[in-house]
Amino acid sequence: MKAKLRFILAAGVLGLLMTGPFALTALLLLADAKEAERAAFAEFLLPRLPLGGLITLFGFIAGLALLRGLFQQYVHGLLRMAETLRLMLGANRNFRVAPAGPPEVRELARAANDLAQQRDELLNDVEAQIRQAKATVEDEKNRLAALMSELAMAVVVCNLDGRILLYNSRARLQFKALAQGPTSMSGGALIGLGRSIFSILERGQITHALENIQQRLRKGSAEPTANFITTTRGGALLRAQMAPVLGSAERAEKVGIPPTPPAKQGGDEVSGQAMPAQDQTKAPTMLGAEQQVTGYVLTIENITRSFEREAERDQALQTLTDGNRAALGNIRAAVETLIDSPEMEADTRERFMRVIADEASTMSERLETTMSRFADSLKTRWPLEDVLAVDIVAAAARRIEDRLHLPIKHEDQDASLWMRVDSFALIQAITFLAARLQDHYAIRELRLRLAAEGRMVFVDLIWSGTPVSSETLYTWELEPMNVGTETSPLTLRDVVDRHGGEIWYQRDKAAHNAFFRIVLPAAATPEAQAGDQAQHLRSDSRPEYYDFDLFAARDAEGSGIDPDRRLTDLAYSVFDTETTGLEPSNGDEIIQMGAVRIVNNRLLRQEIFDQLVDPAIPLKPEGIPIHGITEAMVNGQPRLDVVLPAFHEFCAETVLVAHNAAFDMRFFQLKEDSLGVRFTQPVLDTLLLSAVIHPNQESHRLESIAERLGINVIGRHTALGDAYVTGEVFLKMIPLLADMGIVTLRQALDAAQQTYFARIKY
Repeated sequence: MKAKLRFILAAGVLGLLMTGPFALTALLLLADAKEAERAAFAEFLLPRLPLGGLITLFGFIAGLALLRGLFQQYVHGLLRMAETLRLMLGANRNFRVAPAGPPEVRELARAANDLAQQRDELLNDVEAQIRQAKATVEDEKNRLAALMSELAMAVVVCNLDGRILLYNSRARLQFKALAQGPTSMSGGALIGLGRSIFSILERGQITHALENIQQRLRKGSAEPTANFITTTRGGALLRAQMAPVLGSAERAEKVGIPPTPPAKQGGDEVSGQAMPAQDQTKAPTMLGAEQQVTGYVLTIENITRSFEREAERDQALQTLTDGNRAALGNIRAAVETLIDSPEMEADTRERFMRVIADEASTMSERLETTMSRFADSLKTRWPLEDVLAVDIVAAAARRIEDRLHLPIKHEDQDASLWMRVDSFALIQAITFLAARLQDHYAIRELRLRLAAEGRMVFVDLIWSGTPVSSETLYTWELEPMNVGTETSPLTLRDVVDRHGGEIWYQRDKAAHNAFFRIVLPAAATPEAQAGDQAQHLRSDSRPEYYDFDLFAARDAEGSGIDPDRRLTDLAYSVFDTETTGLEPSNGDEIIQMGAVRIVNNRLLRQEIFDQLVDPAIPLKPEGIPIHGITEAMVNGQPRLDVVLPAFHEFCAETVLVAHNAAFDMRFFQLKEDSLGVRFTQPVLDTLLLSAVIHPNQESHRLESIAERLGINVIGRHTALGDAYVTGEVFLKMIPLLADMGIVTLRQALDAAQQTYFARIKY
């Protein structure tokens, strides 16, 4: 029975106790009295009835107030204590009951705190032993994850449903660059933990490759891999290699991966008709009594540019071959005619000689064109990397001293400058200039200097003595960079153009010296890059790009969201918005959207959506101090008609989670007709869930909930910061809901709708 009903029942009992005895006594006296006695009793009682009733009423009110105070102190106080005790049981072990109320309740609170302290000491000891026991396994898993994360090639690991359970940094950057449409503008990408690889690569090709691997495994192949070339939705060409992930049949059965019988001869098995493609990707293959395929590893390389360049090179070679074949035929015919006809007339001989000269000239031009295109193809393969400028200068100095025996001195050098360059080609260029100065002008010493201005870095080669003319520098720019026995098909101009830089010649008459200045683009320092990402990343040793537990995940229902699935088995997109005001129906607009994904009960801080939005209306001055977003920040940002479809794609196949979700969803609903974007997935609200878990708490604000659950609040009133806090709150709520018997999505939605806050409309 609820506390309110108990209070009403107690108040009724109190009223009966105060009025019942008097009424019963009067009835008994009147029942045995005669008519005259009844009249005398009535004459005596009626004048005194108002005063007695008033005294009884005051007594009832006083008793009611006393009863209410006792209920507040004992009943409601004990209910609040019970809620806080449940917090100590799991969500926030450091939480303690604040002793309040009558002495008996305070003593009970102190006893509960003492028990909690003892429980924490025991749990800490148990957890320490568990951590020690898991250390070796966890270290091995982390080493593997770190190795995969830092590989130079793009690596993606999937389970048999095609759900991504690991991807490294190169894969993230590669697919982000390949992402087409508005998703890429917000830092979103086609790749993410728990997402389907089939949204990136063709299902049929992956199925066919997996089938080939299974056949090779059955035949006892030592290298059961498959290679294929595929295209993305944006038309990029990818080369992929697939390798199987093998697991023990016993472990696979424990985690819920059902085995399939081994292949048989004939029929519709491997040796006969192949299994349907859908079945091949949805069922693991039994290899024997010990192992079976539980997933696959894809190493992916973007070969779009190299394929185009190779096609161009092949075309150039074909043109060179076909064109020169005809020219050589004409030259041969002319030469044979001249040899066979020594007495040929002078005019005729001159015509044949012109034919030979013209065809040779055409061949030479064709050859020069082909070589130029080949050199340009070579330049496109140069890797550019961020390096410290002082390291490049130091390496160039060592190379010059070793190869040319030319003394080097260093002038002003800023150790904090970074450049984005091909270090080998740049060192070659500096060495080439030093060699030319030594050979032609006999310089005895070279000084190297570093400087910067804006987004450019200057590398200066300074010498004293004879100046160099601009014509000489121009000639050097077009020569191949050959130094001693070391040759290169590239020129100084090739190197400068590839970096998007310049090379200048200047004289300093006051100092009686001259210098070449190589102008190169600056790169952001690693510290600055880390600072830009600090609000999104935790200070872990490596990003959260893997989750091996997803090997056991099964997706029997496809991409739909089954309301009867457990909350712990679902993927979530936790989001928040910042707006111009609190009245969406009266014209307020979204100015920022932020979201983070939860997969396998982990908050993936790397997989985020964070985008400012131009609302196309003025911001309200009173809101700027709250969210910190100014007019200048939103001007020029994408409009909602671009951002909302991108957010819809980011949230695909996930349950939406927000705090006071009705407010945010109202903005989306008002844009459904104009933008054609409709969010049909289920929505969970941490405000409503808090009222379900803690119905007797006074506040259900996000800060109050976070404090109760022991969560540090950082970055509030930014969309992404609020999404982070909401995600951590939601993860803490899942076990608390389970303690109440709420374990599925349907149960959570039904319980939330029973709360008072579910009736609030915007």
